[in-house]
Amino acid sequence: MEQEEKKREYLLPVSIMVAAVLIAGSLVYSAGKRADTGTKNEPADGNPAAVAQPSPVNVKPVTAGDHILGDPNAPVKVIEFSDLECPFCKRFHYTMKQAVEAYDGKVAWVYRHSPIDQLHSKARKEAEASECAAELGGNEKFWAYLDRLFELTPSNNGLDLALLPTIATDVGLDKAKFESCLSSGKYATRIQSDLEDAASAGGGGTPYSVVLGSGGAMFVIPGALPFTSANPAEPSVKLVIDEALK
Repeated sequence: MEQEEKKREYLLPVSIMVAAVLIAGSLVYSAGKRADTGTKNEPADGNPAAVAQPSPVNVKPVTAGDHILGDPNAPVKVIEFSDLECPFCKRFHYTMKQAVEAYDGKVAWVYRHSPIDQLHSKARKEAEASECAAELGGNEKFWAYLDRLFELTPSNNGLDLALLPTIATDVGLDKAKFESCLSSGKYATRIQSDLEDAASAGGGGTPYSVVLGSGGAMFVIPGALPFTSANPAEPSVKLVIDEALK
């Protein structure tokens, strides 16, 4: 009896310690899952109606001064606010290229800058670099510059800024003129203006997109949604665009 009593006294604190470790591990795992979902900046609600619903959004109108891929007169315009070092923006960049191609003249993609300085200190300068590409080569070179930059950067502040002039030459721009433009800082004001527009439109992360639909309706794509989803109950870019076309 005495031995059994001592055994129970020994096992009780051990059991408590094991239980505590398991609970702590569960909490850390759960917290990690929640943090991962938030970082992606994607909708927590799986209901498509949570995304594909008209929303009044305070966003600047699209003008000839915007960077537009596709027909500027398309019935649907997707205004994307993006950070060039955001890994989810990199993924969404290819999603939007797919959307413009798939809708063949019905969708125009409007690109605006929203560098998140707290996470990606290089993104603001990269945004200025893309504006210099536009100055030297027009709309075509702007989009070519974005494509090449996203191709090269590992994201999350991983691009060496010394490569910015190299990217310019890769897309056929004059390196000396590009470096002169970039060092001037002349486009810093434009980047800041886009940032303020993103905040006004409700953007709390990137990518964040405002969809302008037929008849003045507005929709929001709050994250890097896929173009389509195998599950019709899950939100997708196609679902939102189809709603905007109605």
